[in-house]
Parts: sequence; structure tokens; C-alpha cells
Amino acid sequence: MQTILVTGGAGFIGSCFVRRTIGTGDTRLINLDKLTYAGNPDSLPAASPEHHQLIVGDIGDSALVRSLFEKFQPSAVVNFAAESHVDRSIDGPLEFVQTNVVGTCRLLEEVRRYFNSLPPEQKADFRFLHVSTDEVYGSLGATGLFTEESPYSPNSPYSASKASSDHFVRAYHHTYGLPVLITNCSNNYGPYQFPEKLIPLMILNALEGKPLPVYGDGLNVRDWLFVEDHCSAIATVLKKGTVGECYNIGGNTERTNIEIVRLICQTVDRLRPGLPHAPSESLITYVKDRPGHDRRYAIDASKIAETLGWTPQMNFASGIEQTVQWYLDHPEWIERVQSGKYRRERLGLN
Repeated sequence: MQTILVTGGAGFIGSCFVRRTIGTGDTRLINLDKLTYAGNPDSLPAASPEHHQLIVGDIGDSALVRSLFEKFQPSAVVNFAAESHVDRSIDGPLEFVQTNVVGTCRLLEEVRRYFNSLPPEQKADFRFLHVSTDEVYGSLGATGLFTEESPYSPNSPYSASKASSDHFVRAYHHTYGLPVLITNCSNNYGPYQFPEKLIPLMILNALEGKPLPVYGDGLNVRDWLFVEDHCSAIATVLKKGTVGECYNIGGNTERTNIEIVRLICQTVDRLRPGLPHAPSESLITYVKDRPGHDRRYAIDASKIAETLGWTPQMNFASGIEQTVQWYLDHPEWIERVQSGKYRRERLGLN
């Protein structure tokens, strides 16, 4: 049984990777998560020494990370740990620098120390996979796609911090020979996503009859990727990717924000008939655009398709329906997140 150190594995994408990987039965996951507001143990399967252990801690805690390497001897690290919400980065950029840049660098130093201690046969198999975002590339015009060769041009504190972490990961490969892999994904959606993000926010507001705030004219374009597809791609890159390479992961689904919101409204109205405020589209409210809001992202995922054989499997309309249905079916999870109970319990508060 192989052991993987997963950082940020209680977040939205990380927890999906944990649930998916545990299901294979042949991997032990050591899950290091700081459990900030976005890290939710409720999104994780029950911990067991054989398959999954959750350890509360910071990737920037060098002593802790070193002790985990010494104790568990992982054959790979998958780094999900990051502050990831653009609006929060505008309000508090230094926290993003601390986690996404400084934290990643401290983690890389401990990975390098551990890697250098391994015998040659274990070095050959070791991998460090860094999960990043298409936002590092900046904003596209009306045409074109982001490729792995697109220049970095981040426009928000969040994307700038992720771009910096990508550069450090690449530098550790070229300078120290660390066997790294980098993935840059498009916007994720699916079950267990924290309600501040666009899709779950719109689902829950539509259910509750609250305004559906849409930035600007609603015509900003994103490529959307079902979280299960993303985690399948990460597993593929970890297993078959070429050391030192970057892989763009996209859903082949470009939509404007307003198209997304309208589809969610229609799906909510169909799956929850009889809402007193229906049709939910009547709740759409246009609000002032956020600073530095990129107009369009779109991923060219042909490299991972052609070299590793991965393509997304989820149809977007089906993915939205599954996501809406999941939120309808899990009111307790939602209540614990919205009330903050999941955090108060961890902190020992009532």
C-alpha cells in the first residue's frame, strides 16, 4: 500500500481527492489541513489508520511537516493547500501571500530535505504534484485558449500568489532536481463546495429566496470542470505525468456567469417545485463588478488528453443537476457550514 501526503485535503477539491482515492483501497492518505473556514472535516470520510488520517496543521510549520515525512515515509505529495477565493484576496492579500507563497516554499524545503534522504530506488518513484489554477494566465480576449505555454499574467492577489507558488515549484525542479508536476485547472464545481463560491451560493440563495448577485453585466466567461473529473485528472497526472511538466485541466465547458445562474435557477425550480418565490430567475440582481475581474478564461486541455489519455466525463447540465440535488439532499451539511457549527466544534466552542 502506497502512502501519499495530501495537503489541504479537507477543502473542496482536496476532500474529493481523498474520498475518491480511499475508494481504491490501495492507498493510505496522510491529510494535513489547517482547517481554516474552508477546511471542513464533515466533507471527509471517517479517519482510519489504514487508509486516512487527518492531521490538523499548517504547511508552513516546517517541524510538523518534517515529522510527517519521517513518520509516514510518503511516496508522493499532492499539494492542494491554498487560500483560493478571489474576493477574500482583494480584502486581505497578505494572508494569501503567507499561505500560497511562503507556505508553499516552506513545504518545498521540507520536501527537498526528505527527497534528498531517500535511497535511489525511492527517489525514482517519488513525486510532488502542485495543484494550481488557470487564473495565473490572466484574462483572455473573445478568442483563444490558455495552453501550458501561455505567459503568466495574474490580475488579482489570489492569482498572483498562485503564480508565484507555481514558479517556486518549477524552480525547485530545475535547481534541485525535485520531481515535480504542476496542474492548472479551470473553475471547479460539484458537491461539498463552500457556499461563498458562485454555484453553491446561487443554489442556496435560490432555494431560500434571497437575491442572486451577479457581477457587472454577467458576461464574464469561465470554463467549468466537475470536481470528480478534476480529481480523476490529478490521479492520472500523478501516475503517468512526465516529471517537470505542467498540465492544463479543463472541462470543455465555456459559459457566461449569467448563463450559469439561469441554468441553476431552472434546475432548482424543477427539482424543488412550489417555491413561493418562483421563478428563481426573478431573484437575479446585478451588482457592481469586483476590481480586476478577468473577462474570460478558457483551457486548452489537449496536452493531457493526447499524452495521458484523460478527458472530462461529466456533461455540464448533468453536473449542475447532480450538484443541485446534492445540496437538496444534505441540509445538515449546509446548516453546519452556514451556522459555523463545524468550526465551533473543532475549536471546542458551543
